[in-house]
Amino acid sequence: MARKTPLAWFQLMKEKARLVVAIAGIGFADMLMFMQLGFQDSLYDSATVPHRMLQADLVIIDPRFKSLAAFTPFSRERLYQTKSSDRVQSVSSIRIAMGQWKNPETRLTRSILIWGIEPDAPSFKLSGLQENLEPLKLLNNVVFDRVGRPEFGAIADTFQKQGSVSTELNQQLINVSGLVTMGASFTADGNVFMSDSTFLRLYRDRQASDIDIGLIQLKPNSDVKAVQAQLSASLPDVKVLTPEEFAGIERNYWESQGTIGFIFGIGVIVGFIVGTVIVYQILYTDVANHLPEYATLKAMGYSDRFLLNILLQEALILAVLGFIPGFAVAVGLYQITYAATLLPIAMTANRAITVFVLTVVMCSISGAIAMRKLQAADPADIF
Repeated sequence: MARKTPLAWFQLMKEKARLVVAIAGIGFADMLMFMQLGFQDSLYDSATVPHRMLQADLVIIDPRFKSLAAFTPFSRERLYQTKSSDRVQSVSSIRIAMGQWKNPETRLTRSILIWGIEPDAPSFKLSGLQENLEPLKLLNNVVFDRVGRPEFGAIADTFQKQGSVSTELNQQLINVSGLVTMGASFTADGNVFMSDSTFLRLYRDRQASDIDIGLIQLKPNSDVKAVQAQLSASLPDVKVLTPEEFAGIERNYWESQGTIGFIFGIGVIVGFIVGTVIVYQILYTDVANHLPEYATLKAMGYSDRFLLNILLQEALILAVLGFIPGFAVAVGLYQITYAATLLPIAMTANRAITVFVLTVVMCSISGAIAMRKLQAADPADIF
């Protein structure tokens, strides 16, 4: 193999301008596929961040619960009944609602996700929350998510300068007494945390006995799966899940939204087709321009299979060379997207492998299609 003439490489390098165009086209197609897959994964990851940040071993929800975008409360009595298990150490509850936050500067309102927690009980493993639990015990004090959308106002900057920020939430005066870091998602552009007492004051139509999420903390060295099975059997009218299973329900909800997956899927398909057409045009032109040389090889006894191998080698070389700039540009665009939207989007090994495999496939298909030009060539007609 080392002594064989690298015909495929020489063919590509002979027309450097055409090679650059091909690499740019494949890179663009790869970048398009990277962005579509990145946006899709970002949607799922951002939607499940709160679930994975819960400070609990097990979670209780209503069986009808589908997503944080559709709240389905259940009786708090079910949560307390779990304490009958000798492996349960403590329980706590969370209430969820969408509220209208007024930007203190522009006076414009925007929807924000509200979390009502028990200040004296575990809730979230969030940076900054534990330090601000004591102020939350006072009515109308809230903790604001510093990485929410800027449309909510410069809350973090103002708080760091003044020590507090006052604004309106659901047309009621509230005071920002601290900051946490959670991040925006497709479900909500921002988050605000408050005590269960403040939550019930803002939502007087909500029953104090109803909660949206029940958190269970188990005693050390407990078998989580065994306790989960025990509680599920004794409480058939609620779901007892691990935080990861709870996040899975949220992910399944967004995956089941056909329009979302369809849109991102179309983007990947378009990128694949664009790359296939570009590579086909490059290889077809190469075959057409060097048809006498290929015909000479056929007259010398080289088979169509040998010529197909040359085209496939060219296609694979183009796949590798085009993937590199596409990957680099996608990484840069991911960083720009994160800075602009605060959505969790970053390059992953699985996504890079997926796009590389798609690149190899689309280049191989292009090479196989371009081979039809060679198969139709007759040495006798050319000479």
